Amino acid sequence: MPVPYGTMGRMASNEAHPGEQAAQDPIRLLAIRESPLSVDEIFRAVGDDAAGGTALFVGTVRNHDGGADVDALGYSCHPSAEAELRRVAEKVVADYPVRALAAVHRVGDLAVGDLAVVVAVSCPHRAEAFEACRRLIDDLKHEVPIWKHQTFSDGTEEWVGAC
Repeated sequence: MPVPYGTMGRMASNEAHPGEQAAQDPIRLLAIRESPLSVDEIFRAVGDDAAGGTALFVGTVRNHDGGADVDALGYSCHPSAEAELRRVAEKVVADYPVRALAAVHRVGDLAVGDLAVVVAVSCPHRAEAFEACRRLIDDLKHEVPIWKHQTFSDGTEEWVGAC
């Protein structure tokens, strides 16, 4: 008789291992920064021996938007942005078994190719990590008051996300 995937011959138990639960304080790093971002820093922040999956999203400045070439881009934020980022992170932590979470967004003038945002989530399993990471970046983009100002090669400008 085949052994079910993941059991490796262990006896089944009705008691979940503590590593299957969310960590007590999983929010490890949240920031809005003017300085360049580091994928390594974010990845290290979400390291957890009980996590079987870590999902990482890196948002970069691209050279086009809406069919036009982007020459310059800057991000600015409302003073409440970090508090709103924490609120978004806390919602993700409440809905998923997060072992560790980190999110950092850059503000100021950025060049094409620069890292604009890096988020990462570690969970006991990969599916949860993917779902939680996607929710984190999606909610960050929709709810945290950070605005993008783009200048196009034809000289036109556009604000994105500004109310």
